[in-house]
Amino acid sequence: MSNVEFWFARPTHYWQIDSKIDGSFAFARIYEDVGFDGMLFFDTQNLSPEVYVSLTAAAKETTTLGLGTGVTNPMTRHAAVSAATMSTLQEVSNGRAYLGIGRGDSSLAHLGYAPISIGKFEEYLASLQAYLRGEEVAFPNDADVDDLHLGDQPDASRIQWLQDAPKVPVGVAATGPRVISISARHADRIDFMLGASVERIKWGMDIAKDARMSAGIEGDQPVSAYVNMVVHDDSELAWQMAAIAINSQARFMAMHGKINGPVSDGAREILNNIHASYNMKQHGAHGNDLITSEFAHEFGIYGPPSYCVDRLNELVELGIDRFILAGGPDLAMPDPEIAGMARRFVTDVLPRVK
Repeated sequence: MSNVEFWFARPTHYWQIDSKIDGSFAFARIYEDVGFDGMLFFDTQNLSPEVYVSLTAAAKETTTLGLGTGVTNPMTRHAAVSAATMSTLQEVSNGRAYLGIGRGDSSLAHLGYAPISIGKFEEYLASLQAYLRGEEVAFPNDADVDDLHLGDQPDASRIQWLQDAPKVPVGVAATGPRVISISARHADRIDFMLGASVERIKWGMDIAKDARMSAGIEGDQPVSAYVNMVVHDDSELAWQMAAIAINSQARFMAMHGKINGPVSDGAREILNNIHASYNMKQHGAHGNDLITSEFAHEFGIYGPPSYCVDRLNELVELGIDRFILAGGPDLAMPDPEIAGMARRFVTDVLPRVK
């Protein structure tokens, strides 16, 4: 038996369904009580309620559940703001905060922007980690605080109120080789968004190891995998129920029109079609007809408990020590069929892997 963790990535707007809009985040206790290690909320301001308020509310409802962003971005959150906010959550939650970040997706698209450049992302990560360690960060070249003509003013930036709580760990949601390499150099953890393919995840891990070696960084880096999974005796029905989530998550492997990682010829064609047809207004709520059974089973994990256990254990043996379940059945949903499938993961899969 391994020490692998299981986290659940959840849109924050689900609280409106769970609580009949009474503002309660008691649903977080459901995940804690059944053995999940953590929960991530999306940071996409136009589509979901404010993520940091949601995380704080969930922290007050739980005692052991890890809580974090899945993911935030560098444009709407200045590095000092992200560091201060998550360090506050670290204090409030007694050390349970996790800062997951990417280059930006729907949060930026709904403001009219594409993900930030690779170079700026690396600069942001370096600054973010420095802030979280309580170190000084140099002002940007266009800083103009001197224009105030004060008697004195700061000459660098630092979060001065940090206490003795453990530093908030930073994980990067990574798909392409350049972001994987940056994550290997600057992040505390890599959260691969490469599906559940052993071949693709091994490809990503090899890139990360090479990047750390080239940078002279010793020691292994923890590695997570975002995985879409449905536990059901009928594997064909299982993936069909997950088609929307597959479409939404798989596009990251071809987000800029270039496919990342090894894929079959059939999968390559589907990924190109997903990229060409993706509608960010609906953010995945379409495109079901593009997904085939072969592609689905290459991308995610769909089938009976024993099959799901075997697929997860393959990734554990590869080195994955945290699974982030995204887009699958939700324990707290009012639909009894959906909640039942989520419960089956808890009873029939979780104890055999964790």
